Amino acid sequence: MSGFVDESGLHVKGGDGGAGSVSFRREAHTPRGGPDGGDGGKGGDVWLVADRNVASLLGFKDQPFRRAENGTHGTSKKAHGRNGADRVVLVPEGTIVKDQEGAVLADLVGEGDRWLAAEGGRGGRGNASFLSNRRRAPSFAEQGEIGQERWLRLELKLLADVALVGFPNAGKSTLISVISAAKPKIADYPFTTLVPNLGVVRLDDGFEMVVADIPGLIEGASEGRGLGHQFLRHVERARALLVLVDLASVDGRTPDEQQRILLDELGRYRPELLDRPRLVVGSKADVAVMDWDGPRLSAATGDGVRPVVGRVADLVRTARASTPEPAAFAVHRPAAESFRVEREADGYVVVGREAERAVAVNDLTNLDALMFVQDRLKRLGVDRALARAGAKQGDRVRIGGLVFDYEE
Repeated sequence: MSGFVDESGLHVKGGDGGAGSVSFRREAHTPRGGPDGGDGGKGGDVWLVADRNVASLLGFKDQPFRRAENGTHGTSKKAHGRNGADRVVLVPEGTIVKDQEGAVLADLVGEGDRWLAAEGGRGGRGNASFLSNRRRAPSFAEQGEIGQERWLRLELKLLADVALVGFPNAGKSTLISVISAAKPKIADYPFTTLVPNLGVVRLDDGFEMVVADIPGLIEGASEGRGLGHQFLRHVERARALLVLVDLASVDGRTPDEQQRILLDELGRYRPELLDRPRLVVGSKADVAVMDWDGPRLSAATGDGVRPVVGRVADLVRTARASTPEPAAFAVHRPAAESFRVEREADGYVVVGREAERAVAVNDLTNLDALMFVQDRLKRLGVDRALARAGAKQGDRVRIGGLVFDYEE
């Protein structure tokens, strides 16, 4: 099985918050000890972090689940529960994070870029937090909040200075094996390369550049023919293109025709790719059967390789000087609204973190707890929002785990 995976699903789950404690002081000579229940700990967060030592998304192929640690419960003597540990998930540089609908949430371009994938739940408050002049002996506490949970889609776009572009069996794998330490599979038949290969090319003056051997394109690749979109994605971040036209093509396509088709496919996929610096070179010069006026090389014999690498390095130097390093970006989620009212088939549901937290007490049969919940919902404006939504006397209303009949 291939060790390179560039697409994968990922399920992330933030840790649940710990529950608050219901406790009262029980000490000698303190007949009426007050409430001393501590708060629960916060659940851990799940973070995605770009790491250059991770080569692909292979680690998520069979094990796509990543979960942070839960917070622990509060205890007596106002002891706060321990916060859950965060979960750091390492992904390759160039990883794009999408939701299930395909919207881009984050682009982790460089080493150390991080993004919050799932937020841990807040810990519940202990009964000591509900002490007031009106409520001298609160006998209830809050449950911990459930951590955020969702499926994400990860896609990898390789980060390379140069992308080798050409038809299948054009000599790309042989070339990258000659100019770098990469060891791709090489054979005399099309589609030998089924996954991209990266190689680091070092020149005598110490200059280094990363070259990506992209699997061979075919006509129609920009429209998804073959594995077109999967392969073309890895060309997007390249600073320069090295286009190889096969001078010994067995299908009879001339070098000019090969160049036209390859550039057409790149332009159809991303028009801006045609603006990248590029060098078009004839490959397999040692067994050439077609005329070509441009630069040529033979990776098998080494003829022409050094001049071509030098010219490509000049393109990369110029591109690096004129374009800044790519920056990471994240599509930030807007601040969560306190609540919203939605219509259901059998009534109404109030959705939102603040409203759900207001009813997250551990004992809704407790009169003190019920009065607290009622007061909290009123201060949030839930009753007014239900009235504006059209709720009538006796309609069913659901907020988290609380279901009740609406009263005007």
